Order: sequence, then C-alpha cells, then structure tokens
Amino acid sequence: MNAVLIALGALAYTAWLLEVVVSTGLDPVQTYVSELAAADQPLGGLFRATDLTAGVLVLAGAVWALTRTPRRPWALVGWGGVTLFGAATAVDSRLPLSCAPTADPECAARETAGLVPATHTAHAVSSSLAMTGALIGITGLTVAARRYGWWPELARFGPVLVVLELLATVWTLSAVAAFEAGHGTWSLGAGQRLQVLFVAVWLGLLALSMARERSRPRPAGDGAL
Repeated sequence: MNAVLIALGALAYTAWLLEVVVSTGLDPVQTYVSELAAADQPLGGLFRATDLTAGVLVLAGAVWALTRTPRRPWALVGWGGVTLFGAATAVDSRLPLSCAPTADPECAARETAGLVPATHTAHAVSSSLAMTGALIGITGLTVAARRYGWWPELARFGPVLVVLELLATVWTLSAVAAFEAGHGTWSLGAGQRLQVLFVAVWLGLLALSMARERSRPRPAGDGAL
C-alpha cells in the first residue's frame, strides 16, 4: 500500500512538467517552480492542488512505512526525512507566493522592500524544510538499502540520484543567492527543476523497489518494506 502512495505522490510532484505543453507565461529556465503556483498565476490553483496531493500522498506512505519499519537507524532517519518532505510540501502548497519575483520586477521590488504578504517568508521556510527532508530521506533510505540488503533497485541506482540531487541543490542555492544579491538568476529555474525532478525520480524508484521487494522471498524477520 505504501508503495502505491509513494508512486502516486511522485507522479503528482511532477505536475510542473505540464508547462512543457501548456503556456504558463513563465520562463522555466529562469523562474522558481513555485512561481507556477503563485496566487496571481492563471494556473496557480492547479499547481497548488497537485503540490498538496503530492505532499499528502508521500506523507501517508512515509508514516505507513514508519509504523512498520524495523528499528534500523538509517531506515528511521530516511523515513523521517520523507515524512518531513511530505508534510512540508503539503504545507508549502497552502502558503503560495502572491506574485512571481523572478519574472516580475515590480514583485521583486516589493519583496525586497518587505511589502509582500507574510506567506512569502513562510513559503521560503516550508520549501527549505521540504528540500531538507528530501535530502535526508534520499540519503538515509539509499544507505539503508545498501547497508541492510534491502531494495536492490534502490541500492543500485540510488547513489547516482543522491549525487545528482546534491549537485542540483548546490546549483539552486547558488542561483538563489545570486538572485537575492541582484546578480541575475543564474538559470535558477533550470537548477530547481532538476532538483525537484531528481526527488520525484528517486521516489518513483523507491516505490518500484518496495513493490518488487514484496514479490521476492526473504528470510523470516527481514522487515524491509
């Protein structure tokens, strides 16, 4: 059951890919992914709904796993991180930006002057918590898969996704710092889209690994989910 929840959550978390076929008016190379869900964007309601769906589904799958996982340190850390990611993503969807600062100079000026709603600051906090949880979950469960002999698919391909996620995170954080310092966006949108894409791919790999694990015979007492 938790594999299905995680898989559906991963799918919902890629809803931003609709911008490939639907005109949003935002440049995907330069703008935050979360600006798609801004209150003043025409498709904002859709992207807020998909973010909420993704967060709730992943949260439910992670809590389900936490109640059934063996008390192995890396597993507990990993599922704890995924739980934080799901909860923060759901909260994040309820704290949308009022406008798109990377695409609208007037919005950026208001944000710099502190003339935007408090949801901008709250959104930054919830987004940071979501990515922190994702990094903890990705790392923790990948290590668990390799150390405890669980989920062969995740054990094999997970480390590559961990490295890619870390590189995308460094790019995104550097680009955010440059933008806030007034030095342009440094293709912020591309870096952040890779960041969230790697999270979704990893979640999909986790779900696939869990589903296949159930079909494999394993020794009594092995609690891999």
